[in-house]
Formats: sequence, structure tokens, C-alpha cells
Amino acid sequence: MAQATFVHEGASIDYTPGADVAAGDVVVRGELVGVAKTPIAANALGSLAVAGVFDFAKAAGGGVTFAVGALAYWDDTNNLAVTTDGAGANKLIGKCIKAAADADATVRVRMSQ
Repeated sequence: MAQATFVHEGASIDYTPGADVAAGDVVVRGELVGVAKTPIAANALGSLAVAGVFDFAKAAGGGVTFAVGALAYWDDTNNLAVTTDGAGANKLIGKCIKAAADADATVRVRMSQ
């Protein structure tokens, strides 16, 4: 018997939300962070991107900066990318691939979890 069977490349995963999810919404499932590329209706099967490059919202003007290669985490309470794991409360998104200054409202991240 095979120890593993290939299913698909893994750039996205199936997701059935309990409430409507808009395109661009970030969804946290345990330690996994995904992005809805298209709207997903409540109780309907859709998918979340778990790989790729996305611009994530970040605080602008609050002293939050990202250097290229820095780890980026998702703060699900405030719906923002942050620079720390918040003692485990914030979930790893991936690595920053474009520096983000304090005034920037987004940070470009290559998802890798």
C-alpha cells in the first residue's frame, strides 16, 4: 500500500465557510493562512490560495516596516500583516519580497507556510 498518494500541487485548498467570504479576505484555519481569490458563498465549496504572492494590508503610519526577506504574520484580530508572531496569536503568512515603509498600507508577501 502506498504511504502517500498525490492529490494536487497545493497552491489552493478547498474551503466551505459558514458565512459569505469576499474576494481578498484572509482566512485563518489553525496555523494555515489562506486568501479567497474569488467570493465564496456561505455553506458553498470554494477555495483558498495558500501559495503565491499577495499584497496584504498593514498599518500605515504606525511604525510598521518590513525589509525584504522578513517574516510576515497575519494578525486576525486587526486584519493586518505584522512583523511578530504575537506569542503565537499571529499566524505566519510567508516572507516579504518588497520592502514596505512605515507610510505604506500594504506589504508584498510570498506565501510560504
